[in-house]
Amino acid sequence: MTNMVDARGLPCPQPVLLTRAAMQTSAGVTTIVDNETAQQNVARMAEKSGATVAVEEGADGIYLHITTTDAPEAQMVAQLAPAPAGGPLALLIPSEFMGRGDEELGRILIRGFFHTLGEVTPLPDTIIFLNSGVKLTVAGSAVLDDLQSLCQHGVEMLVWGTMR
Repeated sequence: MTNMVDARGLPCPQPVLLTRAAMQTSAGVTTIVDNETAQQNVARMAEKSGATVAVEEGADGIYLHITTTDAPEAQMVAQLAPAPAGGPLALLIPSEFMGRGDEELGRILIRGFFHTLGEVTPLPDTIIFLNSGVKLTVAGSAVLDDLQSLCQHGVEMLVWGTMR
């Protein structure tokens, strides 16, 4: 049975996250997207996980037919993948923006980053905020709900510095 994921109109990284979740419960997934970037991102994620992807363009969207495989080659790749390094995982957030350049784009990217971070494993052990990154941790921050959710899942938050 094939799971359907309708990701049309959803911002990045939602099409990828929804498809990955569907792939965990079904050997066949069809994801519908409405732009080339989403198509490329979903296909790349599926192929990296060992699945095959067939693309079909329709009048109402781009259909990605994804089939997971238990082929020996895919199992071997999974076994050869390096184990995560030991020790705590810490993230350093030195700015209220992601990247440099257009500040509005930087705000959008940092919101997407923290929203996505809550849906990946492993979660970081600690997130350290400094410089203008401290602004992400105060009332009115667009990522405050995501940070509170991360805290509820055991992620330590260290806020370092002063705000002007």
